[in-house]
Amino acid sequence: MHEKSIELLNKALADEMAAVHQYMLFHFYLDDMGFDLLAGLFKRTAIEEMIHVEKLAERILFLKGDVEMKAGVEAQPIRDVKEMLKLAAKMEEESARDYNIWANECSNNADAISKQLFESLVLDEEKHFDQYDTELDNLAKFGDSYLALQSIERSKTRDAGPAM
Repeated sequence: MHEKSIELLNKALADEMAAVHQYMLFHFYLDDMGFDLLAGLFKRTAIEEMIHVEKLAERILFLKGDVEMKAGVEAQPIRDVKEMLKLAAKMEEESARDYNIWANECSNNADAISKQLFESLVLDEEKHFDQYDTELDNLAKFGDSYLALQSIERSKTRDAGPAM
């Protein structure tokens, strides 16, 4: 009865799994480069995407469907900060677009709860897009100085050892 909803929920789950993998990879790279603030942003967003995976899986199971735990695409090993942010913004924008469409499809199939789930995901994805878009704007405005400030932030928080 809810085959279409289950299909769409599994597509969304694959997108969210791909985002988790991509954002954690970016987190690892940025952390290694000393860009703590951006690394933290990607880590927090990955955790939020994990929560989305859980909500989608719970809904699929409620509808008596099979949860397909596979990422939609492989994580890309991008090491350029600007390219990371551009990809993340694109991913979030595409997810928000798809989830809007899929919410309407669920509604057309008399599945109001899946519709509401997709609508709530749109809100989160738009928030994520805005965060990445803001970081891209900051990078465009301040250039490498913006990244240097993040490296300095790490230096300030590292323990220099006991004072003599």
